[in-house]
Amino acid sequence: MNFLRKILFPFSILYGCITGVRNFLYDNGILKSQSFTIPVIAVGNLSVGGTGKTPQIEYLIRLLSGNYKVATLSRGYKRKSEGFVLADKTANAAILGDEPYQFYRKFPDVSVAVDANRCNGITQLLTLSEKPEVILLDDAYQHRKVKAGFYILLTAYDDLYIDDLILPAGNLRESRKGVERAAIIVVTKCPETLTQTQQNQIRTRLKLKPEQQLFFTYIKYDAKVFSEKESLSVDNLDRNAFALVAGIAKPQPFFEYLSGKADQCMTFPDHHEFTDKDIAMIREKAGAKKIITTEKDYVRLQGKLPSEQLFYLPIVSAFLNNENDFDKTILDYVGASTRNS
Repeated sequence: MNFLRKILFPFSILYGCITGVRNFLYDNGILKSQSFTIPVIAVGNLSVGGTGKTPQIEYLIRLLSGNYKVATLSRGYKRKSEGFVLADKTANAAILGDEPYQFYRKFPDVSVAVDANRCNGITQLLTLSEKPEVILLDDAYQHRKVKAGFYILLTAYDDLYIDDLILPAGNLRESRKGVERAAIIVVTKCPETLTQTQQNQIRTRLKLKPEQQLFFTYIKYDAKVFSEKESLSVDNLDRNAFALVAGIAKPQPFFEYLSGKADQCMTFPDHHEFTDKDIAMIREKAGAKKIITTEKDYVRLQGKLPSEQLFYLPIVSAFLNNENDFDKTILDYVGASTRNS
């Protein structure tokens, strides 16, 4: 434990006690959680940021939307609107937040809503004329006022919750005991070369319950970058003609994937709101070069940089193995819950 963590550790004990008491009250029904008759899947993590929730939600959308009316509900981090908002043609990243707006752009047949009050958000979604048959809660693992029917917990390969401490000495929002609420645990952002032996070692370290399922995924980058009107092959990019911009929690893999493709790499904080000063700096550093950014940043940079200059690199969550088992578990839950609703 480094010096700063030693200083902060007493505060982590206090924070852990507070969150522990809160969870105890919910677990024992003293504080009430609201359940819903339709299937509700909560995706989240024990730590703050950077575990790959957005590509996991998108994976679930692709899996379910062919057979069910799907809705996503997010808090809408850093949005400038308040209360319940259902995405429509007037929506943008400022109204919804960057990740929900990304869902809306990519999946026009999915209802995308934001509300810090998830109970109210679900209730509002169920009043729609075409109400959803399944709701995906984005970053709602600690939102105990809603009792989801199914919990998926994400933990990043290079930052496993088992190795972390509770805030503020570490990055955990609650104690490791919170993993017990999850039916599925997904170790995200793994190396593609992670062996079965290494996976088993992680499984042993996590000490999950027999009924909990464990899966391993990696981030798969697209072979092309996209602007509003064109796409370009990553293999054919000229390093002298591009600059990179990222405002995500852990941008290094993005930069590494495009290493050698650009000699300008500009980094901003996660969910960064790009100011006029930021835009001027980006334009000055990029000059006439095209700018490649992450898909999440793209929705916040649209309209602030010339459309013909701005490109994004899509990503998806891909399973190292046992993808069919994951799909079957989710489809079985939704199918059974839908029949019972």
